[in-house]
Amino acid sequence: MPSFDIVSQVNSMEIENAVNQAKKELANRFDFKGSKAEIVLEKNEIKLSAADQFKIKALTEIVMGRLAKRNISLKSVETAEPDVSPLGHARQVIKIKQGIETTVAKQITGFIRDGKFKVTTQIQGDEVRVNSKSRDELQTVIAAVRAKDFPVPVQFVNFRD
Repeated sequence: MPSFDIVSQVNSMEIENAVNQAKKELANRFDFKGSKAEIVLEKNEIKLSAADQFKIKALTEIVMGRLAKRNISLKSVETAEPDVSPLGHARQVIKIKQGIETTVAKQITGFIRDGKFKVTTQIQGDEVRVNSKSRDELQTVIAAVRAKDFPVPVQFVNFRD
């Protein structure tokens, strides 16, 4: 029975490349000369620290710009509010979301069900499996899901006959 999976994944190498480019830009920027600003990548989190709130805002713009240039969807990026200490030092965490949350998976399956396609959907952890007897029906589902704007970027993998 033909099937495919709907997933939301971000390529970790692209994130690493974007962070490395942001670090190079940080080293070359005149407004950051002599300041203790840094960008650190830890698994699915990018940690920023700078001397004050204005510099943390500039660091966030640098990182977001680099992520966008590396074709990483900003839907999968979640920025927290910057933490400013009483001495003025600021920190911020940018989280990279991997996988489809249950609420979004229910939105996707509900959208497919409302479209009256001849398919069955299953939520399997952080992905959605779609089955059908017809390959053409699966391709119309892919086109419909691509056209709809969901709160996470979606990719289609494991297309099987």
